[in-house]
Amino acid sequence: MMDKRQRVGFMQGRLSPPIDGKIQAFPWPFWQAEFSAAGALGLRLMEWTIDQDRLFENPIMHDAGRAEIRRLIHETGVSIPSLTGDCFMQAPFWKASGPDRAELLTTFQRLVVAIAGVGVKYIVIPLVDNGSLTNADEEEVLVTELLAFVPLLTAHDQVLAFESDFPPTRLAHFIARLPADRFGINYDMGNSASLGWKAEEEIPALASRIVNVHVKDRLLGGTTVPLGQGVADLPKAFELLRAANYQGNYILQTARATGDDHAEVLGRYNAFVLDQIG
Repeated sequence: MMDKRQRVGFMQGRLSPPIDGKIQAFPWPFWQAEFSAAGALGLRLMEWTIDQDRLFENPIMHDAGRAEIRRLIHETGVSIPSLTGDCFMQAPFWKASGPDRAELLTTFQRLVVAIAGVGVKYIVIPLVDNGSLTNADEEEVLVTELLAFVPLLTAHDQVLAFESDFPPTRLAHFIARLPADRFGINYDMGNSASLGWKAEEEIPALASRIVNVHVKDRLLGGTTVPLGQGVADLPKAFELLRAANYQGNYILQTARATGDDHAEVLGRYNAFVLDQIG
């Protein structure tokens, strides 16, 4: 059985001061230091982040950067099994047309190839906020274009994991349109609770397709808050995931520390998740 410590990680940036006051953004001045900070906490997984702004400057997108990432992985034992593509939410190709869509799809292809070079398997695509699917046409564009990427994803053994604001039944119908070996669900405990979805309804409906989990707490219809201070029934969510025999990773996408105690806060959250997953 896999050591449970190998299944808990953190969202890149959570061990650094916020960038421009944002709850999540690529931590340009701190990204290298986060590897050793994570290792010191016993964290072995990092979920990378990438924004549309300065996308091709992100170290994961060029040879020198990937070489540095591989060095840090080797030195610290902190691997990168997943990436959250905030760039897709910020500039969704399914809402673009003509040359703009073609350019965004080319970028998508380049990203898939690039991140394979540091071992990323799961690519989280946020279908929320600016990336939310608002009509049937957008959904058709998304499905049609991504099905064309199946050979490339297969070649690199990668899986696209959708995070969505769809109700559970609708999300189950959506993901059923796509082959299970290359497409799955990123279940976000906090986002789902904030939308009013109940874990006991959502997880059984989606369990067979959940490939990555974000651990988070939020207020109903509101912002991210420290674990246990929002409406997410975290013990129930963990219980249901255990019952469904979920074997994937748990990524701490938790509320930011209010001061400089980023490591202390993330260390407490790590201990909580380790206890919950048994």
